[in-house]
Amino acid sequence: MPSNDRCYPPLGRRLHSVWYRHMRVYTRNLVSNGLPPFLEPVIFLVGIGVGLGKYITSMDGMPYLLFLATALPVTSSMFTAAYECTFGTFIRLEFEKAYDGMLAAPITVRDLFVGELLWAGTKGLFFAACVVAVMACFGTAPMPGSLLSPVVGFLTGMMFGALSLLVTSFVKNINHFNFYFTGFLSPMFFFSGTVFPLGSLPASLRPVAELFPLTHSVRLARSLALGQPGPGALLDLLFLVTLTAIAAQLAIERLRRRMVL
Repeated sequence: MPSNDRCYPPLGRRLHSVWYRHMRVYTRNLVSNGLPPFLEPVIFLVGIGVGLGKYITSMDGMPYLLFLATALPVTSSMFTAAYECTFGTFIRLEFEKAYDGMLAAPITVRDLFVGELLWAGTKGLFFAACVVAVMACFGTAPMPGSLLSPVVGFLTGMMFGALSLLVTSFVKNINHFNFYFTGFLSPMFFFSGTVFPLGSLPASLRPVAELFPLTHSVRLARSLALGQPGPGALLDLLFLVTLTAIAAQLAIERLRRRMVL
């Protein structure tokens, strides 16, 4: 909580100041930062969807390209938010010492990292929207349901931003993030219903897949894109919101202690 002996602007203005700072830094190199979200889904479609699609015509009762197209927006959100709140946060924390200067302004540590999560969610929304736009050009994005994918992308970005901040709170060496990406995010990409349905997994592994955060993002995004949301969509949404809140609280408390020390 803000201390009583310091005049703080309204909460919305404090959070916006953090978000706006990150946005200005990101858009400073807009071409190099904004082009990959459009190129990556094209490469994936050509390399996996079109090539493999010649041998797999349908998946889970729908064309294989459609199956992929309904999941790729949120996987893109996952990776961009994870990079932002691991490597990006660690560099600002340990190398640039950017947070020291930001905290000289009338904001708190909690404002700082909540603003960071909002920026991660915004990047998740932007990357998901880019993927949907590319898929629409290929005619593989079901409309109008796919217009909701960026919203799920925002929630996914917030969730993986919070999880990544929690990981960052433990990391002392930037190279240790390789374990997080290689050992957690990359396997989750393949075993969360992105490239094949969970029903293809052995029965003993399906409960494990349900513990993966990406599973709930993919299932929610796919159900909304196909216009088939059911009661399970509410449970998936609740999972995203709950995990985000818990991970964010733990991460902020740990990072607060780390910055004070």
